[in-house]
Amino acid sequence: MKSLLILLVFIHSLLAFDYTLKPQKVSAETHCFFGLPEVMDERNNGNMVNSCFVNMGTSYLVIDSGPTYLYAKQAYSKMKEIKDLPISYVINTHTHDDHYLGNSFYNEIGVDIVGSNEFENETKLEKTRMQMNILEDAYSGTKQVFPNILVENKTISIDAKEINIESVNKKAHTKSDLLIYIPEFSTIFVGDLVFNERIPSIRDGNLKNWIEALDKIKSMDVKYIIGGHGKIVDKSSIDATYKYLTQLVDKISLALENGIDIADTVNNVSMKDFKDFKMYGSLHRQNVEIAYRMLEWSSE
Repeated sequence: MKSLLILLVFIHSLLAFDYTLKPQKVSAETHCFFGLPEVMDERNNGNMVNSCFVNMGTSYLVIDSGPTYLYAKQAYSKMKEIKDLPISYVINTHTHDDHYLGNSFYNEIGVDIVGSNEFENETKLEKTRMQMNILEDAYSGTKQVFPNILVENKTISIDAKEINIESVNKKAHTKSDLLIYIPEFSTIFVGDLVFNERIPSIRDGNLKNWIEALDKIKSMDVKYIIGGHGKIVDKSSIDATYKYLTQLVDKISLALENGIDIADTVNNVSMKDFKDFKMYGSLHRQNVEIAYRMLEWSSE
């Protein structure tokens, strides 16, 4: 009976979804698994988000654990192929499930997980957004595991290298956005404050605060700015999101000033500079509607 059980577990492991993850080198210390610029579905099974790892010397620091237990397990296997190091911490940049559901794997192997204080206000759902949109087999083993170390602002040290974790401290992309800055490597991880190659989703955000956060990041003397979606990692990585958000604010503000109603605004506000970006067709009209309601309310 025991032999049969072992055989069944082995067979299931062979049949489990393979994310075919390939770490890409950003710098001597940093590699990332770059997600696809598309919505989560049963084809990509959530592989639409960036998850990165940094060689701190004697351990890895992981930024965002990814969309599932299986993704995180496969990611760690790929990390060890580069260098077989333990993981000191996982840091979740914010509370969206594609960025933290891989926590379930890292928690299982005893890794401390760091995240925003806003996780205290999160309720574990009967079904996550990821669970409702991907294959059951890919989601297997995944649980909602929130960080065990909650922070607003904190500096941690790994191998005498400082990691400065700072909360945006107001709703920007979400209420929970963290900046993770490693001065020695001239690198900052900014989560979904930065999208490139695809249109951002603004559904949980505040445009004014988001743009202010991007202004702060732009002013920093760093070499690498690594966002939550997209493969551009130099200082120009911020440009597309900044341009999209500021143009969106300008166009919606003008519509409000001219008394144009929401339906006409949604139908007429387009952005030719972004029409070739991934997800423009599925997200832009929604973003216009959300932005209109947001700016209409803030002007009252």
